[in-house]
Amino acid sequence: MYDLIVRNGKIVDGTGAPAFEGEIAVQDGVIVRIERGGTIEGEAREVVDAAGCAVTPGFVDIHTHYDGQVTWDPYLTPSSWHGVTTAVFGNCGVGFAPVRPDQHDYLIQLMEGVEDIPGTALAEGIKWDWETFPEFMDAVARAPLAIDVGAQVPHGSVRTYVMGERGAKNEPATPEDIEKMAAIVKEGIQSGALGFSTSRTLLHKAVDGEPVPGTFAAEDELFGIGRVLGELGQGIFELAGAGAGGEDILGPKKEMAWMRRLSAEIGRPVTFAMLQVDAAPQLWRELLELSAEAVAEGAQIFPQIAGRPFGMLVGFQTEYHPFAAKQAYQEVAGLPLAERVAELRKPERRKAILEEKVEYDDPMQAFVYSSINKLFPMGEPPNYEPSAEDSVAAMAERAGVAPEAMLYDMMLQHDGRELLLFPLLNYSDFNCDPIYEMIHHPRAALGLGDGGAHCGIICDASIPTFMLAHWVRDRTRGKKIPIEFAVKRMTQDTAELYGLHDRGTLGVGMKGDLNVIDLDAVQLKLPEMVFDLPNQARRLVQRAEGYRATIVAGQVIMRDGEPTGAHPGKLIRGEQSAPL
Repeated sequence: MYDLIVRNGKIVDGTGAPAFEGEIAVQDGVIVRIERGGTIEGEAREVVDAAGCAVTPGFVDIHTHYDGQVTWDPYLTPSSWHGVTTAVFGNCGVGFAPVRPDQHDYLIQLMEGVEDIPGTALAEGIKWDWETFPEFMDAVARAPLAIDVGAQVPHGSVRTYVMGERGAKNEPATPEDIEKMAAIVKEGIQSGALGFSTSRTLLHKAVDGEPVPGTFAAEDELFGIGRVLGELGQGIFELAGAGAGGEDILGPKKEMAWMRRLSAEIGRPVTFAMLQVDAAPQLWRELLELSAEAVAEGAQIFPQIAGRPFGMLVGFQTEYHPFAAKQAYQEVAGLPLAERVAELRKPERRKAILEEKVEYDDPMQAFVYSSINKLFPMGEPPNYEPSAEDSVAAMAERAGVAPEAMLYDMMLQHDGRELLLFPLLNYSDFNCDPIYEMIHHPRAALGLGDGGAHCGIICDASIPTFMLAHWVRDRTRGKKIPIEFAVKRMTQDTAELYGLHDRGTLGVGMKGDLNVIDLDAVQLKLPEMVFDLPNQARRLVQRAEGYRATIVAGQVIMRDGEPTGAHPGKLIRGEQSAPL
């Protein structure tokens, strides 16, 4: 008797090969039989009927920030709602190990500042039963998990652990400091970490405004740590590089120079965040070309891209919106949402807020206020590829009203829960054509979903569903992507980049992680603000329709979007070999 049989499905196996009708059997967590065009004889403890559905490998998300959430949420939502069966965290140089007992609050403030994860939730949810990175790995391994997780060693934690206040304040590392950091990273990789991560963008700051430890690290520090990966012959070097968010258009090419030299020297892959930025809308093409050229030098450089416009959601519940700094709004900002909306609907309050002039101290608030031409109502289902004519500014011009007035009234829709799309990056031309080109580049890796992070402004962990609904089926403003290619990008390609050769494709001997998806019905729901983190802290989430079953190691963990209670997930320790 098999543990599981998936019957009557259209198998999209993750290799990019044409889909085929067939059935799959799983036993002891691995695929033991695939029948093309036929029926698998025998019985199973569980049978999933995939008639009319695609059967894919489970999605491998290489860019999440579940470092804290993994200790209290077995399902790592919202990622598992979107078919993710393997999630890698510890990105961008931030995490929670190693840590000295007196550094807990600092690492929470660092994560809160960089990744907008409420510090109150982290303080309440994390139990801190570790100090060293191996101890952290053991703690994760003890936690109940519905999906598999992998960790990376974060530079910010390592630097703070070794250098204390000097490290947190980004003072230069001494040779002794570098030696100690390298030893900790080596210990982390040997305990099963999938790589090392760092951040060099000035956009990443702790709550106190200080840049992430390691932001200004010199080459001796970067190479001294990176050589550990070469010595061990495993692990990836991940970073959010200088200029990643468009704050420095000269930075990315300078970063590329040392990344190429480092990768060539240590023989390990380097992956960095890459997005189209308004200040240099063609820079991404140059970076892709440089990554391809680096292959001749023996370097493995993989720009990590997002599958849709990258920015934020704007509404009366989010951190940033154009009215947030106005005194007339601040007078009611602390009220519960229903009471606040009632106040905001009063004509005298509306008039006072709209007429008030304000000087913005926060540059992000000022940027949002000045960018109404790039604010878009989402609609239902949500539209992530709107045209310039769909913007609030364009709509207001056609209606003959002030853009701020139209925006104010829009934000009050759905009882003040309305959210508008503000694509900061990857949307210079008001279409997704550059993303289409990025997705198809052989050096690009699909990531940057930031699952678990940016709780008050985005929910991009839903990108896998967007890939299927928008790119494969619904796109009207440009070319679509075949289902086979889209699935390969989210499974085999991401798994192989991180050395996870036991998953990402459907073949005999491969891990029994699968999705059963109704491609006609798969769709994103509107994002919503919920208060379900520890200490009732807020986060934006986005659900999906069309996932009939998500399966990990042969066990159904999600059925029609709802958890089953199964916890077959595990901590991944190091690179995983392909089946013999």
